[in-house]
Amino acid sequence: MKRIIIAITLICIQGSLLAQDQVKISLEDVLARVQESNASIKVSEQEAKMAKYDYQFSSSIFLPQISVSHTGIATTNPLMAFGSKLNQAILTQADFNPALLNDPDQVENYATVISVQQPLINMDGFFQRKAAKTTMEAMDLQAMRTRDYLDFEAQKAFGQLQLAHRAVQVLEKAFEAANANLNMAQNSYDQGLLQKADLLEVKVRVNEVENQLNTAKSNVKNASDYLAFLMNEQSNVVYQPSEELLPVDLGTTNDASLENRADVKAMDLVSEAYKANMKAENMTFLPRLNAFASYEMYDDQVFRADAKGYIVGASLSWDVFKGAQRFAKAGKSKTNYEKAKQEYEQYVAKSTMELQRARRMVEDAQSRLQTSKLAMDQSEESLRIRTNRFKEGLEKTTDLLMAEAMYAEKQLAYYQTIFEYNQAQSLVSFLTKE
Repeated sequence: MKRIIIAITLICIQGSLLAQDQVKISLEDVLARVQESNASIKVSEQEAKMAKYDYQFSSSIFLPQISVSHTGIATTNPLMAFGSKLNQAILTQADFNPALLNDPDQVENYATVISVQQPLINMDGFFQRKAAKTTMEAMDLQAMRTRDYLDFEAQKAFGQLQLAHRAVQVLEKAFEAANANLNMAQNSYDQGLLQKADLLEVKVRVNEVENQLNTAKSNVKNASDYLAFLMNEQSNVVYQPSEELLPVDLGTTNDASLENRADVKAMDLVSEAYKANMKAENMTFLPRLNAFASYEMYDDQVFRADAKGYIVGASLSWDVFKGAQRFAKAGKSKTNYEKAKQEYEQYVAKSTMELQRARRMVEDAQSRLQTSKLAMDQSEESLRIRTNRFKEGLEKTTDLLMAEAMYAEKQLAYYQTIFEYNQAQSLVSFLTKE
């Protein structure tokens, strides 16, 4: 009966995972799906496209603006009536009659106008275009860095999935061992060789391991959900990693620098964009030179052009003083540039600190790796010896339970160290990736 209860308990615990679809997946598949479908990557690409269109918009400082219009009017306004006839080239001597000039009959006028405006010299626009181009390049680099970050995050999530599954395996074995110990303790108690307090202590240990196993199962689900989120897929799947959690040497070097990293370059370009904007604001104090032309066609009927004419000219304009607007904008743009420079320097300093810390994390995890492996082996051997002695009645129940708990703890610590070692290397690789 006790064995049946134990079997049912194991089935119930494992059934929580079986209730969901289980899919085996590799790190390579995860990385590919994240790069293809992740929402953050798509957002960063859209932002880069927006910056590209802003740059295209700035081409207006070189390209002409061309418009075509067709306008029809009917008027008895003396000035408009006389001017319409003049534009249509139908004015006669009789039209100069003062009575007709002052009280003309209704005149219809249809005008087709093709107009062209061509910028010639707009110094502020040149620097605004330069700022737009620099911003576009910065956004491209930011999108590239977003992809790098999601690669790193996907590797981390996959490692968490491996660790969660390994914890389940360890605790399942610990649960089986705890139940085996419970059977032995129950037999000893039935034979009068064990006190009830010791039996209850073994039962408490079984419950503790069962709770830990339930938590580990939940961690598997949580890791699977996060992995599905990164891949922009459904979250009702439990993923099974196809690779075991083992120490991986990524070959990270200590001489890598931050100079060519995409996000660092992007921050530098942002600073340059603010500098260009500052110069653009200063250029607003200079005059602008623009050319214009129009070709006009007039008639008293729709879409006809018996009379034609054109206008060609150039305009030199200079806003000598616009209150304090330009001074304020120039001062603000300079402040933004100084702020961007400070942010760039702060970002580089912070990135350098993070890189140094990550390198130390690799060294620390590497030194802990061998120690945790030896500790796990020692606890395994200690558990084996104490289990044999407990079967012969030579070992206390508390000592056996401590040895069992210690072995499970050391196993989990060892795999946690492997995870930290691999993640520290991935972080160094991410922080130095160009």
